[in-house]
Amino acid sequence: MQYLIHYGCFKKPIFLLKNNRFRMESNRIVKVWEEDVIIPTYGIGEPEKNPIFLEKRVYQGSSGVVYPHPVIEKILDEKTDKTYHALYLENDYLKIMILPELGGRVQMAYDKVKQRHFIYYNQVIKPALVGLAGPWISGGIEFNWPQHHRPSTFDPVDFSIEEHADGSKTVWVSEVERMFNTKGMAGFRLYPDKAYLEINARLYNRTPFPQTFLWWANPAVKVNDHYQSIFPPDVHAVFDHGKRDVSEFPIARGTYYKVDYSAGVDISRYKNIPVPTSYMAIRSNYDFMGGYEHDSKGGLLHIANHHVSPGKKQWTWGNGEFGQAWDRNLTDEDGPYIELMTGVFTDNQPDFSWIQPFEERTFTQYFMPYAELGAVKNATREAMVNFEKDGNNVSIKLYTTAAYPDATATLLCNGQTVWSQQIAISPEQPFTHTFMLKENAELHKFTFRLHSGDGKQLVAYTPEMAVDKTVPQPAVAAKHPEAITSIEQLYLTGLHIEQYRHATYSATDYYREALKREPTDVRCNNAMGLWYLKRGQFAKAEPYFRQAIKTLTERNPNPYDGESYYNLGWALKLQGKTNEAFDALYKAAWNAAWQDAAYLNLARIATGKGAYEEALDLVNKALVRNYHSHVARHLKGTLLRKLGRSEEADALIEESLAIDRFNFGCLYERYLLRSAAGKDVATLHQLKKLMRDQVHTYIAYAFDYANAGLYEEASDLLSLFTDGKKDVYPMVYYSLAYFAHQLNKHDRALEFCKLASAMRPDFCFPNRIEDVNVLQTAIAIYPADARAPFYLGNYWYAHRQYDEALVSWELSRSLDAKFATVHRNLALAYHNKQQHAG
Repeated sequence: MQYLIHYGCFKKPIFLLKNNRFRMESNRIVKVWEEDVIIPTYGIGEPEKNPIFLEKRVYQGSSGVVYPHPVIEKILDEKTDKTYHALYLENDYLKIMILPELGGRVQMAYDKVKQRHFIYYNQVIKPALVGLAGPWISGGIEFNWPQHHRPSTFDPVDFSIEEHADGSKTVWVSEVERMFNTKGMAGFRLYPDKAYLEINARLYNRTPFPQTFLWWANPAVKVNDHYQSIFPPDVHAVFDHGKRDVSEFPIARGTYYKVDYSAGVDISRYKNIPVPTSYMAIRSNYDFMGGYEHDSKGGLLHIANHHVSPGKKQWTWGNGEFGQAWDRNLTDEDGPYIELMTGVFTDNQPDFSWIQPFEERTFTQYFMPYAELGAVKNATREAMVNFEKDGNNVSIKLYTTAAYPDATATLLCNGQTVWSQQIAISPEQPFTHTFMLKENAELHKFTFRLHSGDGKQLVAYTPEMAVDKTVPQPAVAAKHPEAITSIEQLYLTGLHIEQYRHATYSATDYYREALKREPTDVRCNNAMGLWYLKRGQFAKAEPYFRQAIKTLTERNPNPYDGESYYNLGWALKLQGKTNEAFDALYKAAWNAAWQDAAYLNLARIATGKGAYEEALDLVNKALVRNYHSHVARHLKGTLLRKLGRSEEADALIEESLAIDRFNFGCLYERYLLRSAAGKDVATLHQLKKLMRDQVHTYIAYAFDYANAGLYEEASDLLSLFTDGKKDVYPMVYYSLAYFAHQLNKHDRALEFCKLASAMRPDFCFPNRIEDVNVLQTAIAIYPADARAPFYLGNYWYAHRQYDEALVSWELSRSLDAKFATVHRNLALAYHNKQQHAG
């Protein structure tokens, strides 16, 4: 077919021969399966059994603290074949392999149309000591949260398979991480007729306090001298980590990473970057980024809503000797790669966002191959377009992620249609058309649109008329507290240091300086109280919240902000002052921002008192404000069961498990409901399989019961972990002792304390806020135990409560002078904090 164009915007007609061959599939399906695969693997050394604190270590621009994770400091030099349990998704276009044993990463993503790996496929597991806690591997798609390179990136995660009514299939991976006790899930979904991988992510703050997080998906791509990173056309400048340095983009003209680019160098091209280099787009109004192999004419694109996913980054080891050495460190035969990272709720590293108590964040990302287009100018999950001018010739290149046999391509000039054509297009058949324009034709007057046969716009593009190419200034380091004149700036600087987990600055220096000048300041009192509260210092936190409330209510007993009431409620609850806590939390619920968290915890207190009807009313109010709340749904299911409303409980649990199949509290409740009429072996088996015998997950969900005063259920759930085990993580028995103590089963509590004290102390690094009360109770129950004060000292030191750590460790040493690790910890503390020598 020939296209003949007549319109005033064009100089003369130009002809293009178009092949109309188009293949239709009528029986497309998605396959999903589990399979053991053998991958050559370089082993790793044994993890360090003693706690590593690393308080001022800098990692990726923020804190490099590893506690409570053990550290691995050795990589083995020989490889052996190792079996991994893989999950596969496959349709006519793509084949995806996911490894839940290695952080739930996408290990392989294969484009069946182009017959190429559109994600870098490293055929060997060859770790290097790059990760926060040691081992890290290149290739695939790594998911980084709640901080960069993810503390558990080399650890196994929970997994499950879901099949949907539309024929699509999802592989879910999930983890309750140990560092901040938040929960992250990713669902990898493949559709029967789509050439993209959809990733549905859910992040959930399971804790009662605000936490910070970032999320960067980290796809690697294979590179050579022909590779180009593709950023949107409005990206004209890029930042380094922490926005410490800035460069023009794509043509760099200054010094960046100590490399002189003053001649004007295209740093979108891998071949032009000689040293390890990161750059992140400053901002963009487009939803895509990616990369393209100009030799093979294949590429990768990421699509996500730029309002929630502004992060667009390239990282390379550099196309030089140093980079080549790192290529050898990380693979045996697959050569160099770069990372094209995509950030959600973040545009830099470090760049953390807040997630409030019991808050859920959800978002969707798409990764897809594409072909023949070159440097994409705009893209959606359905289609992508390149619009290029070469002299007076303009070419339009199109690629779609599904088959559209009757799509319509349209070009407008000054709002008037100059060309429109029905076309057949699919991942197997991209489309190209070329026009010749008049001399000096203004490209920004043209708009291209592609519509499906039913009229849906698949992609559109209008060339940028003018882009503001002002290069922003790099970030400036915070001033010392004494040099800041404003109390507000002292507060905001302290908050920034907390939010970005600064490795060497302390937020409390700024809060204390502000309170020195204005002791009644609301925000700094609340911030100091929360700082202590999150570190287990409940009694120290209380006066700060009371002062904040006093200031807030001097003129108005009903303040605009209820956060200080909410925080006071928790400080009181954790001190066992439940009546006072109930009052404070109810006052916090007068403010909408704190209603769901306040009502949830009011419901917990009421549950602990046996007031189940009142508790149900309160938890319903929490769910009105936070419908997906995993913890509130679990509590409501429990209350319905206790009230004998079994059918309602069962329906709620089924609905909750449809929202989150890893809601282990609800899954356990289903077991309790169904086993009431007889033993429910199937649900118990499902629960144990999904939880993978992961001790910290058992503890987390047991405390969901304990925080509602349901110590019997907490004990029963946690006891599932101990069945048949001789070597048990000590905090399991200490937690069981705490639950027994709360139930006035004092002999049983003492028995559990003795069991805990007899367990190996290796890798016991308490980090949950509840661990403070657990261990302090254990010390009171069994004063002869040297281990409980040792573990409590670990908690205190990791949370920078050094005096308390020294007292606890000295107590441990006095009870067992032969315990080597406590001497090691005391030496560390005295040397680093009190400068004692000898």
